Amino acid sequence: MCEAVAFEVSKPLLGALYCHCKRCQRRTGSAYAVTALTEPGSFAITSGAELVKTYRPPDDGWLKSFCSACGSHLYTTNPENDQLIALRVGALDGDPGVRPSVHQFVDYAPEWSPVPDDGLARFPERMTWE
Repeated sequence: MCEAVAFEVSKPLLGALYCHCKRCQRRTGSAYAVTALTEPGSFAITSGAELVKTYRPPDDGWLKSFCSACGSHLYTTNPENDQLIALRVGALDGDPGVRPSVHQFVDYAPEWSPVPDDGLARFPERMTWE
């Protein structure tokens, strides 16, 4: 949001999904977050790395990295494999080149924003990228 942190992705994104978990709802103030998986080794912070702070959830959730100047969430990292990085699509300036193809954590979708009947695959809990 403040443009203090910049990053680049050198290869096409592998896929995207809608996440309806409570953590994404609380972090975004919305019903879900849209996340896109990067190819390992293709993500790099190009400026403002000193402003990036990371939150480690107390359970098995992915690490959440954000800009400490404005609070914008930038990306999330698998706690067991730091090469698995997924971007928050809203942090990108342009078209990500992929469209969400899955809804995960649909059991947590709020009553005020049910998961749409859009034909995409649904997972009651976490979907695994395989």
